[in-house]
Amino acid sequence: CSDAFDFGQIAAANALSDVYAMGGQVLTALNLVMFPANLPMHLLKEILRGGQEKVKESGGVIMGGHTIADDIPKYGLSVTGWVHPDNIVTNNNAQAGEVLILTKPIGTGAIISAKKNKLAPASAYEDALYNMKLLNDKGASVMNNYKIKTATDITGFGLLGHAHKMAEASNVSIRIFSEKVPAIPHVLELIEMGCIPGASFRNQEFCADFCDFDTSVDYNHKMLLFDAQTSGGLLMSVKSTDATALVEDLKANGYPLSAVIGEVLVKKTKSIYVL
Repeated sequence: CSDAFDFGQIAAANALSDVYAMGGQVLTALNLVMFPANLPMHLLKEILRGGQEKVKESGGVIMGGHTIADDIPKYGLSVTGWVHPDNIVTNNNAQAGEVLILTKPIGTGAIISAKKNKLAPASAYEDALYNMKLLNDKGASVMNNYKIKTATDITGFGLLGHAHKMAEASNVSIRIFSEKVPAIPHVLELIEMGCIPGASFRNQEFCADFCDFDTSVDYNHKMLLFDAQTSGGLLMSVKSTDATALVEDLKANGYPLSAVIGEVLVKKTKSIYVL
């Protein structure tokens, strides 16, 4: 039951993240459920209860939903939110000279893979759960306070996949400092052990033509940057003069590992340059 409850919370936090990445606030949500007919219904109850808890935390309201029978349990939300026209945040307005801030550590994909293979330390798994359940709501509020216009949430395409989309949409290039990217403790050790989910390799294949890696970047850091996230943090492009104060505000609002991880460059041959 606890796993089902966590599953519901994580799925809801992931769905709500799209609203926060635009600098918005959550209004309503619809449950979308696929559930096997042969599983105990109390598991479905816990999944829905977990989702309800996160929607309530966001300030939104569950307005109903849709349920169908399926062999593999699946749960998500269709979310509606609102944002003031002057505060809309997109991924297509990053400017050369700005710096990139990431609000949450990455590595959840590798840790969940390790958990499935009984290799993840309990502390790493608990850290992954905590970060996946942590809403981006306060991060969105901080963005609005600083009038940030460009951001994206980090989910299935990994840090580099979403950074590439930002660079492409903004007609710029991005430099990432791999050693400055916050990671969940133990994740690099787990990647070294081979705990790399298939999605990471698909992200690597997707980004291969758009990325340039310095020879100093080792394999483990490279795969971490490709790691597919569930309910990851926000990647913001901000004025360099605001960066220090913005990071401190993020830390004060519940994102203690927020960090400057890169910078925006004028358009070059590649979208992403990793040092």
